[in-house]
Amino acid sequence: MRTGPSGALEVPQKPDFARRVAAYAGRVVVFLGAAGLIAYTFAGYPALVGVLARLRPRPVRADPAHTPRLSLVVVAYNEEDEIAERLLNCAKLDYPGDQLELLVVTDGSNDATPEIARAMPRARVLHGKERAGKLAAMHRGFAEASGEIVVFSDANNRYSTDALRRLAEPFADPEVGAVTGRKAIDDGSGRSLDRAEGLYWRYESKLKEWESQIGSVAAVAGEILAFRKEAFPHAPPGTMNDDFAQALLVASDGWRVVYAPAALSLERASATVADEATRRSRLVTGRGQALARLLPRVARRNPKLAFEVLSHKALRPLVPWALGALALSNAPLARERGWARVFALAQLAFYAAALEGWRRERAGRRSKALYLPFYFCRMNLATLEGLANFVAGRHEAVWARVRRG
Repeated sequence: MRTGPSGALEVPQKPDFARRVAAYAGRVVVFLGAAGLIAYTFAGYPALVGVLARLRPRPVRADPAHTPRLSLVVVAYNEEDEIAERLLNCAKLDYPGDQLELLVVTDGSNDATPEIARAMPRARVLHGKERAGKLAAMHRGFAEASGEIVVFSDANNRYSTDALRRLAEPFADPEVGAVTGRKAIDDGSGRSLDRAEGLYWRYESKLKEWESQIGSVAAVAGEILAFRKEAFPHAPPGTMNDDFAQALLVASDGWRVVYAPAALSLERASATVADEATRRSRLVTGRGQALARLLPRVARRNPKLAFEVLSHKALRPLVPWALGALALSNAPLARERGWARVFALAQLAFYAAALEGWRRERAGRRSKALYLPFYFCRMNLATLEGLANFVAGRHEAVWARVRRG
């Protein structure tokens, strides 16, 4: 006790221990919450569906001899450099000729795409002078298709010889309404971008295998996507991610959407990381649009699939925010705890590697070791841009082509 200037007794102030504990606990909660979201998104959910696929499988009654009447619809816009090779690839596909129809929808193309397509054998070309977007082109192709099964493809991918047979097999099961094949990335040059994209698609492929084994997949590849004709959904106009929205609609109508990994679609990655970032940003915007429109319907009709969609697709756009929260909560914790300093150093090393990877990329001296950290960070920035576009209502449905490697 001591006397103050006024002569009154002063009581020494003790540190506000409770406030300090609460602040520390809050930082730990944010840190653990952010780390948990990232870990669950990339590792926890895949582990969960992997275990369920082993413990509670739901096999598809596929039949390798099942070859129903099938319409292959190739959707193209200004693909004069690709369309001939794509249609030659279609001509080599192993499927009974009397059971296969080939349609090419050259949506508003103002180059030589329609003329080149018309010169190819067996191709029936549907050309309109006005560009209406991929979804409208798909609807137009579907209306002209005569097959029991309708397969949609792009112009810049190539199918494995047996892709159509492998897509048709699961339709022997009357519960199956849609089948998606496996997307793989490779241009034969071994580019770092192709390797990074290829790694991502191999990860996605395993996840889809497990999801398919327990019911329906939460994601599909639009360039190798087949529908039973009576299950085909007409997604609402203005839909950006047509394949994702259509898969949700089919599953919410009670059909299974399954994965056929042996049906392979091969394509090149984008020409540059900037091109890939543009594509990723658009996909995130379209995913937000589809989730906002369709997830309540899926949740009412198929709660298990809604959980898969949330875990597989809805959480990933939150990862950039979780990464920021992880860094911001880690900084003050590192001043107080040794374990937090270890995490802080690991984060600093990762982002330093990404920054150096970006610097070398700009200088034309790409490093294989530094490319993946750079690629990861660049795609998360693109995700933030896509989210901003979704929130701002910038939902442009007519797709923009990106250059391929």
